[in-house]
Amino acid sequence: MSISKIKNAAKSLKTFQGIHFEQCLDHGETAELMNKWLLEVSWEVANKVGGIYTVIRSKVPITKKEYGNNYICLGPYNDSFVKTEVEISESKNEAIRETVNDMRRYGVHVVTGNWLIEGFPEVVLFDIGSAAHRLDGWKGDFFEYAHIGIPYHDRESNDALIFGFCVFWFIGTFIEQLKRTKKCYVIAHFHEWLAGIGLVMTRLRNYDCGLIFTTHATLLGRYLCAGATDFYNHLSYFDLDKEAGDRQIYHRYCIERAAASCAHVFTTVSKITGIESEFLLNKKPDILTPNGLNIQLYRRKPRSMWSLDPIIISHERITNFVQGHFLGHYDFDLDKTLYFFIAGRYEFSNKGADMFIESLARLNHMLKSCGSDVTVVAFMIFPTSTNNFNIESLRGQSVAKMLRDTVQNIQSDIGKRLYEICLKGNLPTPEQILHPSDFIELKKCIYASQRSSLPPICTHNVNDDVHDPILNALRRCQLFNARYDRVKVIFHPEFLRSTSPLLPLDYEEFVRGCHLGVFPSYYEPWGYTPAECTVMGVPNISTNLSGFGCFMEEHVNEPQTYGIYVVDRRYKSGEESCHQLAQYMFDFSQLTRRQRIILRNRTERLSELLDWNTLGIYYYRARQMVLQRTHPEFDEELLKLTNETLSTPSTPAVSRSSTPAPPDRDEGTDDEDEPDSYDKPHVEPKTPPLTPESYGAPHLERADSVRLLPMKKKVQKDTDHAASTNGPEHERKYSDANDEEVREITGRQQNEGNTYISTSNSKPGLLPDAKTTALNDKLNLGLPDRGKFLDAHGGQKQASDSDRKSSISTQKDLSLPDTHHGSLGGIETASFEPISTTGAQYSSAFVDQQAAKSIGREQI
Repeated sequence: MSISKIKNAAKSLKTFQGIHFEQCLDHGETAELMNKWLLEVSWEVANKVGGIYTVIRSKVPITKKEYGNNYICLGPYNDSFVKTEVEISESKNEAIRETVNDMRRYGVHVVTGNWLIEGFPEVVLFDIGSAAHRLDGWKGDFFEYAHIGIPYHDRESNDALIFGFCVFWFIGTFIEQLKRTKKCYVIAHFHEWLAGIGLVMTRLRNYDCGLIFTTHATLLGRYLCAGATDFYNHLSYFDLDKEAGDRQIYHRYCIERAAASCAHVFTTVSKITGIESEFLLNKKPDILTPNGLNIQLYRRKPRSMWSLDPIIISHERITNFVQGHFLGHYDFDLDKTLYFFIAGRYEFSNKGADMFIESLARLNHMLKSCGSDVTVVAFMIFPTSTNNFNIESLRGQSVAKMLRDTVQNIQSDIGKRLYEICLKGNLPTPEQILHPSDFIELKKCIYASQRSSLPPICTHNVNDDVHDPILNALRRCQLFNARYDRVKVIFHPEFLRSTSPLLPLDYEEFVRGCHLGVFPSYYEPWGYTPAECTVMGVPNISTNLSGFGCFMEEHVNEPQTYGIYVVDRRYKSGEESCHQLAQYMFDFSQLTRRQRIILRNRTERLSELLDWNTLGIYYYRARQMVLQRTHPEFDEELLKLTNETLSTPSTPAVSRSSTPAPPDRDEGTDDEDEPDSYDKPHVEPKTPPLTPESYGAPHLERADSVRLLPMKKKVQKDTDHAASTNGPEHERKYSDANDEEVREITGRQQNEGNTYISTSNSKPGLLPDAKTTALNDKLNLGLPDRGKFLDAHGGQKQASDSDRKSSISTQKDLSLPDTHHGSLGGIETASFEPISTTGAQYSSAFVDQQAAKSIGREQI
């Protein structure tokens, strides 16, 4: 499949529900004019703990393009990270400065500055320790309002409570400061349960703030999967209160569920996590927000003709390590050796390490049975507790280095001798080239490299290795790195770093030097490891229980032809899934070097689908939804601002060309060099006009101003074209797209049933001498009353069960219940007749055709 088709697929993702994402990125001009603010709240802002740190850090550049300086990140103060990642300074914004000073007056240490990453966002960090003296009082307030008690011994939950109340305090005071000068629209986006307390309190105090909650993995789901339960087949049968109580996480579970219920918009990162949330949190996500990457950071930099490719350099470093590790048993051909790897948190079953080891044993048997001369070296990168390096691993690397240095010295001496002998006009004899002393040095190194034991399967001394799951699985499968084994294993129980004396490589360099990444996870809400492999052009294996695997299966046709192998762990038994994984690895090992290079190039083509420039639109849509629910008048205010902007005189813009733009040219496929097993000659048929029936996709309800705009534009264009045929070329006029949007949005009815009442005039935050009494009695937190959970979905009216779809997809528009959708009349196909000042009727066939075009998704 050609590069142009991949670009078209990425382009279709960027036009989600008729919204052209690139047109919304104005570097914060609209946000500044509308006084619109986005507060990103997470425990991992400038504080690396897990994958959410990567999400927020990589998403900052695209978010800054939308909000500019009106984007603030809120997180905890971690001194070790702040020293290296944050430039501390006073905020230039008066509202932020006054809010921070107000909190400091009450003894809370707040640090402001800029995060030293791309986009340079402003951060506000709260020192948890400085507010620890308020813990007991805030615990009582939280129990009074949310009816959730937090035990004394749970330090992580106590820190989350302090952090949540600091965020809640900041938001209330910040909104009050903003409203002193101008009406404001504030959105607070909370990530994970650790930030959920701030969301719950902000909603209970009825602050004039739109609230978004994103769960990247449900807390109870992670525990249940780790407990060897048949999780996905028993989702509807779990006694949630009992399961959470048995694992002593009931209070954490209540915080997560309350945050999901209190949020105006609830999102998850993948379809599989959305299904999980529907059962465990009793809340169906309003929209899915897939995680992206800043692919520019992973692109290989252009190099000069004299420099080596980074892939070659990384591969050589891994090869040097393998030579030292297997010294004394090094009897395999490196040109026919493949490097597989698995990496992540040490969750033995959740990350699929159990299935990976079992599949390696089967792969070993398959390679030996067919007489293959291919050797597979499988790396397992799982950090765990160790006390030191394995002495055999260090010895192997030391002897290999000594041998390498000795050979280089002898090579240098031989070169000098050859030059001197030839300079005299003589031909050298073997005795003159290699002296007896050289033989002695080489023999010393060879004898030193001999070992009686097998190469170690682990590079470190693992604490309590008798009970280590990975080591026990390797022993059970008898993968001991014997000479006759075609599969060798290396367990590296430490994060990769370039300063390591054993394997001096960073993770990114290591990934580039490997041939295949294997991630057969059982519980993986998204999966950054296979995504990173994809953008670096490394073929990888994932499962349909991971968000990444589901995303690729949904958007890529036959992903295995692009180096994306998806193992079925949802609808197949463990035995069948294990066999499928072993077969995938065996098939990959039988590819020629040329085929593997072609596959790497194909894999890297998919990187655009994972870029934030493509996937950022889903976060944009979530923020748009929360504004519609909390401020139905926002569109009208934006319209007025647009009218004022258009009415001011300005330099005339260059008119659009009347000549249609030529179709996108195929940018080349590189398929002419690929074997027939990858691509077959294909002739593009003539595409008939796109209709809902031919597209095969359900019609997605959208707001009239968005759904009917393409039809309005086409009718206007056809009218202008008809008028232009009767006049000179220079008299043709085309209305600007902004004008059309302005006219169309004016006809939109306001949402009257979803008014959000603000009580921000009261003193925000629970101050030392202030006792808050404002409580929305109508709000149901979804918390247990006598052991049962009742979810009011954040106070929003929900559609009936008959109206809900069974599947969750990023392409679905979960429309607002209070949004008025104009009916489509049965008028002639090309007719247009306004029927009121607030709506218009169009032909259903023509409008459905235009709607299908605007939301179309091309399968790769």
